[in-house]
Amino acid sequence: MNKKKMIRLTALVGVATATGVVAEANQAHAATTTTTETTNQTTNASSVESTQAAVDAAQSAFDTAQTSVDNAQANVTSASNNVTSASAILSSAIANKEVATSENIASATSAVSSQAVVVASASQAVSEQAGVVSAAASVQASALSAAEATLTSDQSTAANNLSAAESAASSASAAVSSDQAAVDNAQAAVASAQAIVEVQSSDVINMSAAYITALKNYLANPSSAKAAALQEVAKGADYVKELQQKFKSDASLDVVVDPSDPTVQEALSVYAVNLINHLRNQYGLTTAFGASANANVAALDFVKKYYDYENWNIFGTTVSDGQGHNKNGLDAYAVQLNTSIAEDAGSGLTTWVNGKATMATTTLHNLLYAVYSDIATMLFDDGGTNNWSHAQSIFEDGTILGTDGFNNVYLGVAFDKYGYAHYELYNATEGNRLGNNAYSLDVQTAAQPLLTNAQATLASAKASLQRMTTNLMVAKAAVVAAQDQLAALENSSASDSAAVTAARTQLESAKTSYQTALATYQQKEAALEKANDELANVQASLEAAQATLATAKAKLAELEETVANLTNADQLLAAAQAAYEQAVANLTVATGNLEAAQVDLAKAEAQLALAEEAVEQAEARAEIATQVDQQLNGSNANDRQSAGQDATSLKTNGRALTATVATASAANPKRGADQGRLPQTGADNQEASAMALVGLGMLGMATGLYGYKKKKLTK
Repeated sequence: MNKKKMIRLTALVGVATATGVVAEANQAHAATTTTTETTNQTTNASSVESTQAAVDAAQSAFDTAQTSVDNAQANVTSASNNVTSASAILSSAIANKEVATSENIASATSAVSSQAVVVASASQAVSEQAGVVSAAASVQASALSAAEATLTSDQSTAANNLSAAESAASSASAAVSSDQAAVDNAQAAVASAQAIVEVQSSDVINMSAAYITALKNYLANPSSAKAAALQEVAKGADYVKELQQKFKSDASLDVVVDPSDPTVQEALSVYAVNLINHLRNQYGLTTAFGASANANVAALDFVKKYYDYENWNIFGTTVSDGQGHNKNGLDAYAVQLNTSIAEDAGSGLTTWVNGKATMATTTLHNLLYAVYSDIATMLFDDGGTNNWSHAQSIFEDGTILGTDGFNNVYLGVAFDKYGYAHYELYNATEGNRLGNNAYSLDVQTAAQPLLTNAQATLASAKASLQRMTTNLMVAKAAVVAAQDQLAALENSSASDSAAVTAARTQLESAKTSYQTALATYQQKEAALEKANDELANVQASLEAAQATLATAKAKLAELEETVANLTNADQLLAAAQAAYEQAVANLTVATGNLEAAQVDLAKAEAQLALAEEAVEQAEARAEIATQVDQQLNGSNANDRQSAGQDATSLKTNGRALTATVATASAANPKRGADQGRLPQTGADNQEASAMALVGLGMLGMATGLYGYKKKKLTK
């Protein structure tokens, strides 16, 4: 039976004895039980806590001692390693000392000198070989450059001699053809400009008095009856066809042009405005439309942005897929220019065949005819869904389609990429400058820019043609002379044999020169190959010399180190001996520190064992005290008086017993246990601030108003 079990058994026997004594106690002793129990619990708890604190302190001391032992052991190991290393160095120094004779030192020094000579010789070989390599590389580069130059020169000379005559004749012929075409085009442009003048003068559209009256009545107060009456006198498509047949046709107008060219735009807008102003005069209006370069620029910009770039096909490619006017585009452009805009549109260059749109060739004739035909259609074939809105726009007087702000109208003409014509009506002001750079509406003056440009182009083309014709004549003369010379040589008589012989000799000489040049090139090519081979050989020799030099340098370094070791053998031995002795001394100190730390560790371990034994004894005494308290609390004395006589003695003994056992009655704390602590909780008050989001809508309005037609033309 071990010591701990013996202590617990002895305590239980004591408890049994104490139980018999307590059974005879009187009621007065029972009255003091509660107070005694409280005292015992307090005393027991204090005893166990102090005993546990001693255990914790002993454990901490033990851990500290263990760390000290570990550190001391590491120091001993390091010192031991140092001793081993110092011992090896000492052995090497002793060995060097043994061979450090004057003969050995002299021999090693001689070997160093010899090796230095070898290194110097190898270095010289490397330098010489490097020079050879450089010379070989220079020869190689020179040979290559000469060969390439000779080849290039020979090839260039041969090519030039072969093609010179043919190239001169061909170039002259092509230049003449090109300049002739330019002259033809310029002459056509001059004729076209003159034809435009004639068209401007002769093409007019006349309205009957009945039509004017019916249109005014309808526009003043539209109704179905008035629309029918207007349609009756307008004659619709039939009258439009009749007018189209009267359009002046001139072959001079059949030249292809760019409708966005400024001079072409000028001619078209002046032509359209003159037709419209003639109609307005018939209608009884005194105000006239204007035409300007600024209005044309704006029209072309608008059509490109809102029709071409957006792929907006106003009439479509078939009779049912047209998109109509780009109303959003009109809105945006009116705001951009800060003015009122109205748009009329016509078929322009587009013709309809079997329900599909086909764009005609862009010639001056077709462009002028499109403008003429569109205006005629707007006047006389604009009923139905169009409600004569195009005719109304032509005869506006301060308003267009009921929209105010059209008191100074300028017309811009532009064609979109589908071939449809756009007639943009702008209200010009000083602010938007749409009336600036106005065109003259005089027929002769309007056509003059086209005529002037065409005439200048024609003059330049004629001059160039004359120069090229002269060059062609010279080239042809050279060809004829060469042909004559050849014929003379081939058909010469015996008297001309010398010339033939000379010609043949010249030919043979040329062949010989070629062969000589070829041979020279081949020789240079062979020389280049030889230089390449020599370069490769000397390069290999250089690499071998460099390897020899590296080996010699390594051997020299090794010998120099040997001489140094032999020469300084005494110093090296002394230093090694001192290092060894110091390492041994360090090992001795480290070993002593380790032994002391181990002693401290043994003491701490013993103290820890004693403290743990005290805790176990305190726990046993606590168990016995608990049982005694239970016995004391359950006892009843039969004779209060008899118990009273011995009350003092029993009470004293009871206190002594309970006081003894109370030191072990507290709960046994567990070492290393963590007590959980409930987290503190608090109310986190967050303030939420709300912001009112206010949407401000603004309605942007153009300072000017605009109108637009709602349906496409029927033509």
